[in-house]
Amino acid sequence: MKFPQFSMLPFLMVVVMLSLSGTTLSHPHWDFLHCLSLRLADYSTISKVIYVQNNPSYSSVLNASIHNTRFSTPATPKPFAIITPLKTSHVRSTLYCSKKHGFQLRIRSGGHDVEGLSYVSEVPFVILDLLNFRAIKVDTKNEVAWVQSGATLGELYYAIAAKTNTLAFPAGMCHTVGAGGHFSGGGYGTLFRKYGLAADNIIDARMIDVNGRILDRKSMGEDVFWAIRGGGGNTFGIVLAWKIKLVPVPAVVTVFTVNKNLEQNATKIFHRWQYIAHKLPDDLFMNVWITKVNSSQVGMKTVQATFRGMLLGGVDELIALIQDKFPELGLAEENCNEMSWIESVLYFGGLPLQSVDILLDKNALPTLSLKAKSDYVKEPIPESGIEGLMSMFLEEEADNAVAMIPAFGGKMDDIPENELPYPHRAGNLFEATYIVQWTKEENAESGKYISWSRRLYSYMTPYVSKSPREAYVNYRDLDLGINNNDYTSYEQASIWGFKYFKNNFKRLVQVKTKVDPMNFFRNEQSIPPLLSPWKKKGN
Repeated sequence: MKFPQFSMLPFLMVVVMLSLSGTTLSHPHWDFLHCLSLRLADYSTISKVIYVQNNPSYSSVLNASIHNTRFSTPATPKPFAIITPLKTSHVRSTLYCSKKHGFQLRIRSGGHDVEGLSYVSEVPFVILDLLNFRAIKVDTKNEVAWVQSGATLGELYYAIAAKTNTLAFPAGMCHTVGAGGHFSGGGYGTLFRKYGLAADNIIDARMIDVNGRILDRKSMGEDVFWAIRGGGGNTFGIVLAWKIKLVPVPAVVTVFTVNKNLEQNATKIFHRWQYIAHKLPDDLFMNVWITKVNSSQVGMKTVQATFRGMLLGGVDELIALIQDKFPELGLAEENCNEMSWIESVLYFGGLPLQSVDILLDKNALPTLSLKAKSDYVKEPIPESGIEGLMSMFLEEEADNAVAMIPAFGGKMDDIPENELPYPHRAGNLFEATYIVQWTKEENAESGKYISWSRRLYSYMTPYVSKSPREAYVNYRDLDLGINNNDYTSYEQASIWGFKYFKNNFKRLVQVKTKVDPMNFFRNEQSIPPLLSPWKKKGN
């Protein structure tokens, strides 16, 4: 979509002149900027807050937080403007002017939405980018912290470790993920079998609702506070900050990696792992990554199962536990490393085990194009099923594909599925996320990679959860169903809603109907209100 092009400073002069003369600009895009510039009032900050398409910094600001280059092509719809607020009043002004002048608002914290929903829309839209809302305040005495939504998980972990080596937070493994989006979908990582999800450890929040009111847990009420902790972002309001409960960890943890390829009985060992991993003590995190690797035979490929984990304890305790419960893995001392919890963040994040300062670097890892899908598995997959899964990773399109499979159990079994919107608790052996990646230069051929992802998902149908086939909202998948741009019925949204939230979807719709009945905060997979005003007459 093409928008009017103009220079910001002449525009502001025009705005001032027209406002003084009482003249009204007629184009909605100009009207939006007129509205916003007047409400910001302090013209010295406007150049740091508003980026329109002809601004020299527009592209760099837009692309800085795009972590899926599938959505950074010339054909990708672009926002009319990117707003990077410096303070709460800027957020409220953006909300007000977007509503008044008919722009959809997409809220971006870290830019890791795998379907690009935080920065792409098919209708005229504005991005509210919270990159300047990154403050973190750690209180070790009370074992809590306040973290703003634009902070990355790496920045959060770094701030905690700067104060203490015996407190942590149970969130994800990728250090560039934004706290706001991650917490909004649940969020899990290496500590979730011990302490649950990130959302399970949120005790307060600061949110702006659709009417511009600033709310905390008490003033928003328990229904809304429940909904924002796992019900998905860009739905109930703009969460600016979260108060989180820090959790104890020992000064020393032990991590391990054991690689097994097809020639080393990877299929049989993974088959056995399914029966054991979810029953192990909750101090132990374990996951399996399935990837294509080079074979020992020159020019040949094989499939590797990488068994990785972390024990909240020492190496001797870990080896004794695995040798007793899972001797098939063949864990030895050379597979293990003792380290601090913050060093384990580097280990599982694929970062060099050097300075923890790398956690502050948003560009430490390469950015690729990708498609993700997810499943939950409640019964062990038979060996024949695993063999078929492994064989799909030998296909050409799977050169940069991975199945990430964390074991569940532990604390997750103890939390009722309606405690928060995230319902995937007791009864799950593990979650499986399938990600296929390709380079930005291969975007023209993205169809073959997405097709492979869909074929893998179809192959897994007999082995995963049913009625509904469950999925994790933090790995959004628009293949599951999407909302309309104008009106989406409860029945239509239920197609994808029950997969992410099971019966919690009903309560989420009730909360949405109460707090945002006009459905201003919306995207292709946001919770709709029961009676949406966007319904067209006659529908």
